[in-house]
Amino acid sequence: MSTPLDAPDWRGMSQQDRDSGLNNGEAVAGSADMIADWEARSAELRKRYPAHLDLRYGPRERNRIDFLKAREDGPTLLFIHGGYWQARAKEIFALFAEGPMAYGINVALIGYTLAPDASLDQIVAEIHAGIDFLAAQLSGLGGDGKGIVVSGWSAGGHLTSMALSNANVRAGMAISGIYDLEPIRHSYLNVKLGLDEAASRRNSPMMQPGGPMKPLSLVVGGAELPLLRKQTADFAGYRAMYGLPVTHEEIPGTNHFSIMTEMASPEGRITTLIRQLFERTVS
Repeated sequence: MSTPLDAPDWRGMSQQDRDSGLNNGEAVAGSADMIADWEARSAELRKRYPAHLDLRYGPRERNRIDFLKAREDGPTLLFIHGGYWQARAKEIFALFAEGPMAYGINVALIGYTLAPDASLDQIVAEIHAGIDFLAAQLSGLGGDGKGIVVSGWSAGGHLTSMALSNANVRAGMAISGIYDLEPIRHSYLNVKLGLDEAASRRNSPMMQPGGPMKPLSLVVGGAELPLLRKQTADFAGYRAMYGLPVTHEEIPGTNHFSIMTEMASPEGRITTLIRQLFERTVS
């Protein structure tokens, strides 16, 4: 759980270097094409599972959940999309349900209002509202009602960690997330987020005293930006310091986008870790 040796301290970086150090799209050539491919493949998967799409959990346009049913009375994974809290949508990410669904895990994907139309406090509250809604609906949808494992990528990794405190959540799988928002507050990303220091601290898992005593798996790509790898390593160390259940690994050779193939594939490392979380939290 040591900090990557090539990870700089963001406080000593210039504004330009800090912005570049957080810009995954700029860092990964062809990332826009990868996202377009995700969207096309996800559209095909959603066509195969049309029964429970766009279930409304709140009053705002993006307050919707897709529930992709792998089997009756199966366990449920909730996936939270990324995009630095200000871009993308749940519809782009449906293809990543394929790995878990191959093992009979039902997968729900949650939408949420993006910044600047919602503050980060409001986004976190929407995620909790969506989890509460989904938990109440699971018996009717075909879930086993034994609690939800939450997963998310990038900003969704952050929201996964914030969702652990929900009583309906049994474990979390956070992929390439952000757990200390202070670098974000001092970067180009804060133009839309509008974080002040208090909001940054409220919503930074690494600035809370301890955390929920629930298993959390943390993964990041070995070829990701150093600041992202540092976030994951530091958060793993933070949880370990408080005696909270955590696993941490870097997946060799994967960048911020290609790491998601490890969830789309039934044989992928992230799919395996998700299965292990369900096994570890059998009630």
